[in-house]
Amino acid sequence: MRSQWTDDELLSTPLDELMSIARALRDSRFGTRVTYSPKVFIPLTQLCRDTCDYCAFAQPPARVESPYLSLDQVVAIAIAGAAAGCHEALFTLGERPELRYDQAREWLTKHGYATTIEYLAAAAKRVLDETGLLPHANAGALYPDELALLRPVSAGQGMMIETLNGELDCHRGAPDKEPARRLATLEAAGELSIPFTTGILVGIGESRQDRLDALRAIAASQARHGHVQEVIVQNFLPKLVSGMRHTPACPPDDLLWSIAVARLVLPQDVHLQAPPNLTDDFGALLSAGIDDWGGVSPVTADHVNPERPWPDLDRLSQVTEAGGHVLAPRLTIYPEFAREPDRWLDAAMSFAVLDRADAEFLGRDDPGAHFPEKVSGTRDTGDGAEVILVGHRSTAWYSGASTAPPVLLPAPSRVISGPVGEVLAGLDLGQEPGVAELVTLFEARGREVAAVAEAADALRVSTVGETVTWVHNRNINYTNVCTFKCRFCGFSKGPLSLNLRGKPYLLTLEDIAGRAAEAQALGATEVTLQGGIHPNFDGDYYIDVCRAVAEAAPGIHIHGFTALEVTEGAKRLGEPLEDYLRRLMEVGLRSLPGTAAEILDDGIRAIICPDKISTQEWLDAHETAHSVGLASNVTIMFGSVEQPLHWARHIVATRDLHNRTGGFTEFVPLPFVHMASPIYLQRKSRRGPTFRETLLMHAVARLAYRGHIDNIQASWVKIGIEGVRQLLRAGVNDLGGTLMNENISRAAGATHGQGLEPGDFATIVAPLGRPLAQRSTLYGRLVDANAAGHVY
Repeated sequence: MRSQWTDDELLSTPLDELMSIARALRDSRFGTRVTYSPKVFIPLTQLCRDTCDYCAFAQPPARVESPYLSLDQVVAIAIAGAAAGCHEALFTLGERPELRYDQAREWLTKHGYATTIEYLAAAAKRVLDETGLLPHANAGALYPDELALLRPVSAGQGMMIETLNGELDCHRGAPDKEPARRLATLEAAGELSIPFTTGILVGIGESRQDRLDALRAIAASQARHGHVQEVIVQNFLPKLVSGMRHTPACPPDDLLWSIAVARLVLPQDVHLQAPPNLTDDFGALLSAGIDDWGGVSPVTADHVNPERPWPDLDRLSQVTEAGGHVLAPRLTIYPEFAREPDRWLDAAMSFAVLDRADAEFLGRDDPGAHFPEKVSGTRDTGDGAEVILVGHRSTAWYSGASTAPPVLLPAPSRVISGPVGEVLAGLDLGQEPGVAELVTLFEARGREVAAVAEAADALRVSTVGETVTWVHNRNINYTNVCTFKCRFCGFSKGPLSLNLRGKPYLLTLEDIAGRAAEAQALGATEVTLQGGIHPNFDGDYYIDVCRAVAEAAPGIHIHGFTALEVTEGAKRLGEPLEDYLRRLMEVGLRSLPGTAAEILDDGIRAIICPDKISTQEWLDAHETAHSVGLASNVTIMFGSVEQPLHWARHIVATRDLHNRTGGFTEFVPLPFVHMASPIYLQRKSRRGPTFRETLLMHAVARLAYRGHIDNIQASWVKIGIEGVRQLLRAGVNDLGGTLMNENISRAAGATHGQGLEPGDFATIVAPLGRPLAQRSTLYGRLVDANAAGHVY
């Protein structure tokens, strides 16, 4: 595909040919995905020192209620936007009105501000602090010190170049539209490493050559600094109250030509946007090469074009999908920039972006409010605690929260194309997906998600049938005191701490034995033993625990001790891990849980659990366990700081190990519960996965482990019953255990309870019409003596 076009070629090539090439270039870079920013528009002031003939936004003082919105008004608009699920607060305003109007200057002085930009910075900070919305400042031609003032309170800034033709009549009364001023602002933003939005205005009297000149200037600035994240190609429409009300609107072909040549002139890493509300048949914009719709607000009008309402999101999605694409919400800062916060964001903005991001650094797509979460303390519950949140309450789904997830399944079956369709077609041919293919599946959006889930569920049927299984078990978390400092863990305590998560505790051997015996009396066939690494433990402690459980509950399956615990136990005794595991087996240990895996990528582990065992040590521990006859499972804790690439590597590494040993019984995804996790409270992580990501983790795992690991389990304690029911349509065949007294998820803020009764599993499965069966730990089928001999 050509990388260089001369102006003569662009001006002479037929439009259909340009558009075809632009589409192909867009698809090669961005695939099927088209983004938009769910935002709220805040018109901080409609006063402006410039007089642009096409503009109906700017008003004189006599026509506005107040020169500026008050801070309370600003925050009220922002709260409404956050409640509606917006991620961005776009500040629109006239340029430097205090230089033209006494009323503006007097208002600013009265309220303690010297300039409009100073007030804008204060307003953006209030919005950020109170709502978590990410401010985007569209304040016009600014000087370097003004751009720098806004950087700590905004995730991006913008200014339309519009045109570099300084002789246009429409700009005669607009000193801030002088081309050199606009280019200087663009350059200064690059020098300050500010993610920047710019663009051209089409149809205000400029020529096609003028547009090319502006686009090439933007491309040159991007080549120098790399800061231009998106370019807007906006078509002129006449306003009834503007000086150009009799000027014809930009012809559709002129707009399409401008979009297509922008795609060909601009560097490939620049996103291209055209507003959907300014074109009646806005689907045509996709055919010219855009990959972004810009800001769309469910709350506020387009204050610059109030006569042109936004399309609702359902309509936007329908049009996008009709063009062969899928729609995805984004933040005001694009993923390429959000992934490098040290370069592109002020330190004060880093967590605000992270808090609204999904694993790809796009916007979280669970519907509902995403307010900043603040923890005031806990309610003590004996051997654990429950977190207390204060302030505006988020209503979006999160792992561990009681909010119902969005309904992604069931969904209509559709044929899809693009990268996700190609990977699914390869799977149909029997190909085994590698890291790159798994990443593609994890990035599915819209109808692609349902297609991945459908493929996974079909594979589930052919692999394990329709029966949904569960195990009657009890979790015994024998201590929350731990010498390791996993930054995600809200359960473990230092030996003397009395902090957010309640008091440190250590169960006695008698306590542990009593809980095991009680569990067996209630019908449990398994006890799961996990806890912190207590500083006073030696390796013999775990042997004593196994012996106590085996004696108190003869025949019960002991599923115990993570790779960290057994590795540390062997190390403290100075004996080979293989010998130590054999000694544990002699006193009753039958299998190992897969926890302590977290993310099997040492770069991520250095962030979330730097002093824990490495990826290779986890894999070695499980390979050793398999070699001595102990089965185990695979877990993944996802949604904190990692990305889809790390999920894919985790799955491939464990699949490779299983191919050598055959020792893994199931895969258990564990969504990160953020509410009381230290790393979240330290403002260093996301707030867990989205529900789409959670569903895909289970579905993609089913496809990835085909022919290797047959069982995919859903964690009801982290996901909730309604969410798990959807996962049963996405490749899941197992519901895990009854648990009884589960403390670890609750310690991080989960609210789905500490245990289920056997009948609760029937309630989950009943609406699906699938049979239910109790299983053993190793997936043998059990018959309940209390159910008249029936398998259920």
